[in-house]
Amino acid sequence: MSVIELSHVSKKFGDVTVLNDFSDKFIDGEFITLLGPSGCGKTTMLRMIAGFEKPSTGEIRIDGNIVSGGGVFVPPEKRGIGMVFQTYAVWPHMNVFDNVAYPLKIQKKSKQEIREKVEQVLGIVHLSQYIKRMPSELSGGQQQRVALGRALAAEPKVLLLDEPLSNLDAKLREEMRFEIKEIAKKLNINVVYVTHDQSEAMTMSDRVIVINSGVVQQQGTPVEVYTRPTNPFVADFVGKVNFLKGTASNGRIQLEGTQESLLYNGDLSGRVDVAIRPENIHIVPLSDDGIKGKIVSEYYMGENNDCRIQLGQNQIRTIADAGSYGKWSGQDIGLEISDFMVFPESGEDYHKILT
Repeated sequence: MSVIELSHVSKKFGDVTVLNDFSDKFIDGEFITLLGPSGCGKTTMLRMIAGFEKPSTGEIRIDGNIVSGGGVFVPPEKRGIGMVFQTYAVWPHMNVFDNVAYPLKIQKKSKQEIREKVEQVLGIVHLSQYIKRMPSELSGGQQQRVALGRALAAEPKVLLLDEPLSNLDAKLREEMRFEIKEIAKKLNINVVYVTHDQSEAMTMSDRVIVINSGVVQQQGTPVEVYTRPTNPFVADFVGKVNFLKGTASNGRIQLEGTQESLLYNGDLSGRVDVAIRPENIHIVPLSDDGIKGKIVSEYYMGENNDCRIQLGQNQIRTIADAGSYGKWSGQDIGLEISDFMVFPESGEDYHKILT
């Protein structure tokens, strides 16, 4: 069993705090994603777990043993971790077999052990037929699988992945998401994955930790983080969202800049931020007592129709069925809002459509 425990871990570079007082436990077999914008502290956290950075404060334990903190610092090569970076970092002068075998040779395994392990790992990452190929003869996705195979070859306690798919094209990224998730599940290995891509976090994770400016904003399952974000930042960062200003009172929210209001039975009152996911805005026949809007632009996406709707003085976005493209262009339409989120007014300029 491999458990990573971080207790009150902080990291400063000079006067700048890049990670502030983080504590958590990542259990065996759990796929954890650290999600946030560039510079938020997620890669720094990963590097401290790996041993490439020392915490300014706090302790890190793997399997109950201190690896950082309290005067103890265990170097990366003795932590039992495997790491895959954003760049493939495969050895260009070695073929696939030798790349994957490299950590086993460092461990002075026998030739028979190395052969058996490499063949097993290449089977897991679907590269058995490329065993003699050089990296220059492989696609980007294949090279990334070589890097993943090399990390797995030494049977690490923990697999750390630092934005490993960001250099791949969109189709390969989607394929690799599912491959990595299936490999992690098959091996029942503890994975800590860093990304700024919310689609990766949603599809791959058991638990998502959203970080901004070195501070954890929320953690939970993908469903929890997406449907019940704790603040406007999380709502914005995890998926597409429209923000509108409003005033909550007497069981309704009056939307600023419109004649429209929403039924509301929550606890907030006064000035609020209303967040509405595009998929929760539905175009319906125009009626006298419903919410009224006007289609101002449409973008045919193949699988759907990405619409911009004028709602009073605001523009909002909705995702409609692809067959609706061109049907309501420039027309007044009715809107049905099936779900929305309400936050205390933040003071930030969320009064805009976010793409």
